[in-house]
Amino acid sequence: MDRVSAFDEPLRKLLGGATAKVMAEHLDLHTVGDLLHHYPRRYEERGQLTTLGDLPLDEHVTVVAQVADARIMVFNNGRGKRLEVTLTDGSGRLQLVFFGHGVHKPHKELLPGRRAMFAGKVSVFNRKMQLAHPTYQLLDATDADEATEAVDAFAGRLLPIYPACKQLDSWRIAKAVDTVLPSAREAVDPLPPSLREGRGFTSLPEALLKIHRPQTKADIADARDRLKWDEAFVLQVALARRRFADTQLPAVARVPAHGGLLDAFDAKLPFTLTEGQEKVSKEIFDDLATEHPMHRLLQGEVGSGKTLVALRAMLAVVDAGGQAAMLAPTEVLAQQHHRSITEMMGELAEGGMLGGSDLGTKVVLLTGSMGMAARRQALLDLVTGEAGIVIGTHALIEDKVQFHDLGLVVVDEQHRFGVEQRDALRSKGKQPPHLLVMTATPIPRTVAMTVFGDLETSVLDQLPAGRSPIASHVVPAKDKPHFLTRAWERVREEVESGHQAYVVCPRIGDDADDETEKKNKKKATEEDGEKRPPLAVLEIADQLTKGPLAGLRIAVLHGRMNPDDKDDVMRRFAAGQVDVLVATTVIEVGVNVPNATGMVIMDADRFGVSQLHQLRGRVGRGSAAGLCLLVSEAPEASPARARLSAVAATLDGFELSRIDLEQRREGDVLGQAQSGVRSSLRVLTVIDDEEVIAAAREEAVAVVTADPELTHLPELRTALDALLDKEREEYLDKG
Repeated sequence: MDRVSAFDEPLRKLLGGATAKVMAEHLDLHTVGDLLHHYPRRYEERGQLTTLGDLPLDEHVTVVAQVADARIMVFNNGRGKRLEVTLTDGSGRLQLVFFGHGVHKPHKELLPGRRAMFAGKVSVFNRKMQLAHPTYQLLDATDADEATEAVDAFAGRLLPIYPACKQLDSWRIAKAVDTVLPSAREAVDPLPPSLREGRGFTSLPEALLKIHRPQTKADIADARDRLKWDEAFVLQVALARRRFADTQLPAVARVPAHGGLLDAFDAKLPFTLTEGQEKVSKEIFDDLATEHPMHRLLQGEVGSGKTLVALRAMLAVVDAGGQAAMLAPTEVLAQQHHRSITEMMGELAEGGMLGGSDLGTKVVLLTGSMGMAARRQALLDLVTGEAGIVIGTHALIEDKVQFHDLGLVVVDEQHRFGVEQRDALRSKGKQPPHLLVMTATPIPRTVAMTVFGDLETSVLDQLPAGRSPIASHVVPAKDKPHFLTRAWERVREEVESGHQAYVVCPRIGDDADDETEKKNKKKATEEDGEKRPPLAVLEIADQLTKGPLAGLRIAVLHGRMNPDDKDDVMRRFAAGQVDVLVATTVIEVGVNVPNATGMVIMDADRFGVSQLHQLRGRVGRGSAAGLCLLVSEAPEASPARARLSAVAATLDGFELSRIDLEQRREGDVLGQAQSGVRSSLRVLTVIDDEEVIAAAREEAVAVVTADPELTHLPELRTALDALLDKEREEYLDKG
């Protein structure tokens, strides 16, 4: 059987339609290769039980435990029945509950002393951990074939526990793996033999056998070391090939003119650049001066002055006769950038206009909601070259938009932009323009090497002088309601001392929102207990106006408002005509109002770590200290509260991004959001395997430099096609 037929064999041929359908729909496994790369999450040892003491809430788990007692409870005057079973494993206890007609079979089988594997989702009821309607398999019964097989499997020293889903338990996945495991022998080894032997790795077929059916713990370690390397190396080879291809592309070198626009701009800056800004600017200018396109990632702390660095790069390109485009993820942000850039440039942004500078250029805004006349003028300014700088949303990418000579593309907030969009904008230059990607979310080094591995990285880690510290506190609204009362008093105090504040909510609260909410409510089952809907801007604004902030000037801002209204609210807030802005996360990036010193984030546990850090970065932008209050109803011991405490404890975005990554480690590094396709990373954890990734990157560069087309490494080419399926390669291509 050749590689193609062994690993690409559809699962339905070997496992039957029903199982294959569940695997495809719920686990995204379609072929034999997919299933062989679906590795166990962990292993149970015989006699050593999962500690019931630290089960993760809301996760699908598999536990091996013993029944302590079981009893049927009757309710509703005898019409309803509930079976409650208590499990024990020496470290803790866990309650199982079965309802209605589902009580008969478990009542007969789950007798005290019986031992079984149980799978289900962990929830809390009456302050006790429980599994409602778990599936289970007895491990000490001898009457059924299935039970005997389970005992045999359990008697094998290590029992693999697979990432499972409600429709398919870990042990059924294990059985399916047994069916396809013989195909592992057909695995084609992607590592060059010299590399494999040099690092003493086991062969790939052996690694697959060892990870699924280990005899010892050493087998697992061997297999994981090998499979981690494959993932890191194949990914780094794809990125190294991308970087190599970029160095082969032509670009126009852009060197700023002495005594030109950039020098005039620098001369009127009311402050000196930080050392970091100087250093990063030099890296960018060096790239712009070469004849192949710059591909650089500019990442920095919230408020470290990335926009200024990007603007200086844009001015350098205009000086050299080219045009620069800045692409922002939202209209609010595009307008904000346009406003702050024209303010920073002053008369230099009025080239060709009365009162403008002779050295100046035109800075135009282009968004989807602009009026026809303004839009026509902006398009004309771009095609004639009158406008040196354009700032816009993805409206910039439309076919109608033509540039005179596009030399630099600056993309703000990379993770919100589809790679196709960046690619489309890049194709508007006569030759590929230089590319600068800005991200306001600091990224740990390893993630930068994987997610943005095709970009060179510049880091701004110094805050400019004059930024104020931000004090952050968690407000436990449920346990201590008086803390929330005090929070509103603090907002009032900020306003009374001449400052302004933000109140951020997860939801808008209009009709479109309510429809979504109804659907979500419907989904919640009676056993789950209903979680209240997230707090909404419109409701909170109303409550604050009538209640704790009565008498203050309150305005709302959210994504579904008319763009002119949004801009009007932002202008009024920036001008100090609004005391408190109640908003969704539209204010998350780029909004700069130095007089805003206070922020209250409602339902803060519903936001991610980096998002909270971003939001908090909107305050403390002036000379007065900032205050950020994280309001949450999450219980004190919950992971959500731990996350909020971590955010409150540090202002270091790089530290927080590390915490964020550790908490989302099940998530896919290359990100569903980034590429829309499934990840190839299964055993590699970007947070823990920094050394593996760095070493793999070095090896990959050496391999690609010696043989860019991988002509002498056909197995590696095959692995690139398989691990980075075609869509992924394109995704990396477009990076």
